Parts: sequence; structure tokens; C-alpha cells
Amino acid sequence: MEWNFFAAIGRVFISFMAAVGRITKFTAISLRHCIVPPFYLSLFLRQLMNIGYYSLPVVGMTALFTGMVLALQIYDGSSRFNAESAVPTIVVIGLTRELSPVLSGLMVAGRVGAAIAAEIGTMRVTEQIDALSTLSTNPFKYLVTPRILAAVITLPFLVLLGDIIGVAGGFLVATESLGFNPGNYLTNTFEFLQVRDVVSGLIKAAVFGFIVALMGCYHGFNSVGGAQGVGKATTNAVVSSFVLILISDYFLTVMLTIQP
Repeated sequence: MEWNFFAAIGRVFISFMAAVGRITKFTAISLRHCIVPPFYLSLFLRQLMNIGYYSLPVVGMTALFTGMVLALQIYDGSSRFNAESAVPTIVVIGLTRELSPVLSGLMVAGRVGAAIAAEIGTMRVTEQIDALSTLSTNPFKYLVTPRILAAVITLPFLVLLGDIIGVAGGFLVATESLGFNPGNYLTNTFEFLQVRDVVSGLIKAAVFGFIVALMGCYHGFNSVGGAQGVGKATTNAVVSSFVLILISDYFLTVMLTIQP
């Protein structure tokens, strides 16, 4: 009985390490094709639209209401210590450093990661990817590279826009509902904001964009079993993107935060 227990643990560990190895190999191949020509410019521009432009509504709405709720919650907590003046500073720093990149990454993963996995997975089970290889077209160049490059480039712009919208949402709530003076609120917002606060969020956004596109492409590329396999690949792409975004967020925060 004990041996069966340890054997089960060993099988799980070996399966996990095999999956890590497959993802690592896929990542290495994808990165190589991202820097070595040729490139499909038309496909890249199409993915810029799909990943960036069409994600603006969901990212904007998320940032707006996050900034509004954040202002309300911080005001409620800080009023217990007579520190209401800290609301603008905490709102802008919390948005730029953490909330805007993470929430934008999660929203894009739910919208774009699932779409990428479903599209490529459908091409895999219908043998369209094999047809690309038959026509001497590299599937990584044609399917993976445009999506990864587009996600890495567009997500920082989405996050920057989310920063602006989120701060505007906090400003709106603070001045209209909480009685803040507009001039004082804006002064406190930008007085303590530093360039590295914004830059750290944009770096996180680029990494999150890479994770979303990579997981979507990987699970779509390796889907099997017809329609059921495509559905499973889509679910796995979204879940793995969420988990990796949250894990990488911690390590990026450690690296980007200046330790005392």
C-alpha cells in the first residue's frame, strides 16, 4: 500500500516535469522564431488589432471600476486613522504598480488566450497545421510568432491606458462622492508618483502578454481529440495563464521593488 502511494506521487512528479520540459522546449523554439526572420507583417498587424484594439473595452471598464472601488475602500480604511489625504497616492501607486497590469493581464488572458487556443486547436485537429508544413510554411512563424509579438507589444499600451482610466475613475469618485478638492487630489496624485512605478507595471504587462500568448499557442498547438480536445485546450490555456500571471507577478515584484 505504501509503495503504491509513493508510486502515485512519482508518476505525478514525472508527469509534471515532462510537462515543464515540453513547455520549455516550446518556449525556446518560439523565442528563436521571434527574433529570426522571415516575419509575416500582415499577420502581425492583424493580431495587433485582435489582441490590442478589441481588448480596449474590457480593459477600460475593468480599470475604471477598479479605480472607483479602490478609492472608496481606501477612503473607508484610512478615515479610521484620519489619513484621508493618502487616498490619491495609494490609488495611483496601487493601480500603476499592481492592479492595472495584473487585472489587464487576466482580462486579456480570458478573452485572447482562449481565442488563440481555440483557433490553433481547431487548426490542429483539422490537420491545417500539417498542411502548412506540407506547403513549406513554418507553423511557428505563421501562427505563434505574430501572436506572441503582438501580445508583448500591445499589453503595455493597454495597461498604460488602464492606468489613466483607473486614476480618472478614482478622481471622479473622490471629488464627486467623497468631497475631495479636485486640485488637491491631482496634486497629491502626481506628487508622490515616480517613473519607476509606471515602468514596473509596463514591464509586468509585457511579461504577462508573453505568458498569455505562449499558453494559448502551446495548448492549442498540442490539442488532440477533436472538439472535446479543443475545449480542453482552451480551458487549460486560460487556467495556466491565470496561474502563471499570479506566480510571475510575485517574482517580478521582488525584482522590481528596491529593497531597503
